[in-house]
Amino acid sequence: MTNATKKDFSGLRVLSLESRRGPEMAKLIASYGGEAIVAPSMREVPLETNTEALAFAKKLFAGEFDVVIFLTGVGTRALGRVVETIHPLDEYLARLRKVAIVARGPKPLAVLREWNVPVAVAAPEPNTWREVLRALDENTAAMPLKGKRVAVQEYGVSNADLLDGLAKRGALVTSVPVYEWALPEDTGPLRAAIASIARNEIDVVLFTTATQADHLLQIAAEMKQEDALRRAFSRIVVASIGPTTSERLREHGIEPDMEPSHSKMGFLVSEAAERSAEILQKKRTRL
Repeated sequence: MTNATKKDFSGLRVLSLESRRGPEMAKLIASYGGEAIVAPSMREVPLETNTEALAFAKKLFAGEFDVVIFLTGVGTRALGRVVETIHPLDEYLARLRKVAIVARGPKPLAVLREWNVPVAVAAPEPNTWREVLRALDENTAAMPLKGKRVAVQEYGVSNADLLDGLAKRGALVTSVPVYEWALPEDTGPLRAAIASIARNEIDVVLFTTATQADHLLQIAAEMKQEDALRRAFSRIVVASIGPTTSERLREHGIEPDMEPSHSKMGFLVSEAAERSAEILQKKRTRL
């Protein structure tokens, strides 16, 4: 079926938050009849600039942690890559095997199993910070937190509720944020896009990574536009490239309207082009 016989965006205003692949996304959107707006939302960060993660490695190798909590699969791997810049991975994993390991859900658990690192406590579904604390409370006899030195691997947005809950249980908590992506040097286009969303000047937003959602909400909060942004999402199409990105959007209180049949940019754009008009009609008639 050719583009000519398929439904397309028909002039809808489509926002892409891609950075490196921004020009490619703009061409794709235009090829499906959309008016492309590209606002780069991320830039790659060299692993060796992860100072908190490197400090964690130094303390871990010095025996200064009793418990390490892994919250995300991608963050677990990213932390491993950071540590590898100063220590062989095998030595890092050997150190992890000497402390009590907690996994928030199936994704970090899968990575740790792949690495043959035993997990003392795994939080059950729905794998939020509440389940982490509950699972720890249920294992207090075997793994008390009072006075224990606890490192918490974070990726993306910090979880103040979890850190506070651990501290209230007597843990000495160290947050270990891992950065693979930072905000772009120039956040002007992203700020302009947020203002456009709030003014109802965007019809479709395409999310291709979870970090894009983090950064969009972070800048919106700085602009004091977070509430306006959330309200705007009730009347525009939120298209997510796949489950990981959708999960992050939901953590931010944003419900995706669609995922493509395959988690690839081309499928995201083409299927969003086919479905956006119908989704918009349904969302806007509900208002």
